[in-house]
Amino acid sequence: MTITVIPRHPALGAEVRGIDMRRPMDAATRQQVIDAWTRHLVLVFPDQQISDEEHVEFTREFGEPEIFLQTSLKLRSERVKEIFLVSNVDEQGRLMTPAEPSQKQLSSAQQWHTDSSYRPVPSTGSLLHGIEISRTGGLTQFINMYMVWDELPEALRRQVEGRRARHDFGMMARLVGSPPPSGAERAAMPPVWHPLVRRHPVSGRTSLYISSIYNDAVEGMEDGAARRLIEELTAFAAQPKYMYRHAWEPHDVLMWDNRCTVHAVTPHDPAERRVMHRTTIVGSDPVIAA
Repeated sequence: MTITVIPRHPALGAEVRGIDMRRPMDAATRQQVIDAWTRHLVLVFPDQQISDEEHVEFTREFGEPEIFLQTSLKLRSERVKEIFLVSNVDEQGRLMTPAEPSQKQLSSAQQWHTDSSYRPVPSTGSLLHGIEISRTGGLTQFINMYMVWDELPEALRRQVEGRRARHDFGMMARLVGSPPPSGAERAAMPPVWHPLVRRHPVSGRTSLYISSIYNDAVEGMEDGAARRLIEELTAFAAQPKYMYRHAWEPHDVLMWDNRCTVHAVTPHDPAERRVMHRTTIVGSDPVIAA
């Protein structure tokens, strides 16, 4: 199988043609996709009319799909356990309101973050299938954190080198006012510390590693100063020159690398249905300090 890779933005993001996710890839094609992913960080696979089961099987080409640990808000599909529901429509087809707990939690995705950074071994990447897309917003934006590190001002660089940040799943609830994780969920997802500067296990490149919806502390800093540092780093990163903004078409599938990018969604009209299903690839390597 021959694939075509077309860059979407100078910083990151490329469209991949020639893949049918309903069919298994041979080893050579899989390697072509991995090479493109390593180079472009975010891949766009247009017009992939796949089932959730096919979505999960394609994910397995790159690693084991993660099972979301939080069960109280019903963000994990009851039909296919590997699917995380990034949707304002439940599995019975009901449009949910922004005030509902699951929607409050999903609203945190409007802030820059990387998936599953609160795990001791964070995820490798994620694949998001746009089933019903938004036309009033709902763009998914990605930042190349290699470039951010390369161009980080010296004053900020001095503050992060050799330091770790804490990643706490419960921080998200405190930010957006959603229900906090249950005792069992907190026990399954205790806060973890990761280096603020990491080395990618495949490319060998260095990137800034922050996840603003989970970072609630920085090693050796008071809480207020730590939060201001994360905010300052996030603001520096969110420059158009580092960013690809994806305007969805029906049945796009996006695949991104959580080890060297952050992402956020833009707001959309909550009366408009938006149904997005995500898988997350279980991490295989601890975060390596650069």
